[in-house]
Amino acid sequence: MEEYIGLDVSMKETAVSIRRDGKRVWRGKCASDPKVIANVIRKRAPVAKRVVFETGPMSIWFYHALCAEGLPAICIDARHAKAALDMAPNKTDANDADGLAHLAEAGFYREVRVKEFDSMLTRSLVAARSRLVRIITELSNHIRGVMKTFGLLVPAGKGSTFENNVRNLLDDHAPLAGIILPLLDSWLIIRRRMAELGRRLVLHAQQNQACRILMSIPGIGAITATSFAAAIEDPGNFRKSRSVGAWIGLTTRRYQSGEVDYDGHISRRGDNHLRGLLYEAAAVILTRSATDSSLRRWGLGLRERELASNELQWRWHANWR
Repeated sequence: MEEYIGLDVSMKETAVSIRRDGKRVWRGKCASDPKVIANVIRKRAPVAKRVVFETGPMSIWFYHALCAEGLPAICIDARHAKAALDMAPNKTDANDADGLAHLAEAGFYREVRVKEFDSMLTRSLVAARSRLVRIITELSNHIRGVMKTFGLLVPAGKGSTFENNVRNLLDDHAPLAGIILPLLDSWLIIRRRMAELGRRLVLHAQQNQACRILMSIPGIGAITATSFAAAIEDPGNFRKSRSVGAWIGLTTRRYQSGEVDYDGHISRRGDNHLRGLLYEAAAVILTRSATDSSLRRWGLGLRERELASNELQWRWHANWR
């Protein structure tokens, strides 16, 4: 007899539910360690058919570790599973594990493609650099704001220009300098670390064939190319290239019920960071890139049609009045 296992994973403990022939045969908890969980499953469910758990902070580690233990691990979309789990009258970890075991037995779930650790290392590098960029911006804005309170307006400028302007303004303000200079020193250190990560990112992009191909497109730099390649991993993961836009969340959502049928806003599902980078790349192609391409001509034509339609609607309304 085959068993179906549901795992509700948390930081310290994991709730385990095992079903066989439409009935629950065992339920319990164990430490949130893949090796411990694998031992429990081997003992309680020697003929495991599916081991199902939801997407979460530890899902990548759990998936690869359980697969290495020889278990049929399946990571499913948490948003898709939520509708089924919410039907339980009481929200507990044990009930969630039961619900996941039900889904595993019925086969009613949406499996998620779990990324490899190499891709996650690349994504972590991009995320770390982006985090430092935000910290640098926040620190510089904070320095400007504090100094403005005391009538010291820092002129526009970045990098060493910003540093020199701040130091020059603080020459005759020793009490304020004792507060601002530690912030400025931290700003300098973080800028150096950000530059180091940026160089690593560019080097990785130059050594990766997929990134080199993507960077040949006007408006696509090392960050966007690396993020896109790490997210897609293998082009064969998508049967149609048009499916990538839906996976990233750039296609419109459709609502149809009875006589009502309309397309809404883009779904915004998927990688928020990658979606933002692609939006910026599209803006660069349309506004800053001087290289002519079929993509740029198509985008400019689309924008002109939108502007023309806006022009027509207000003219029609004005004439109507």
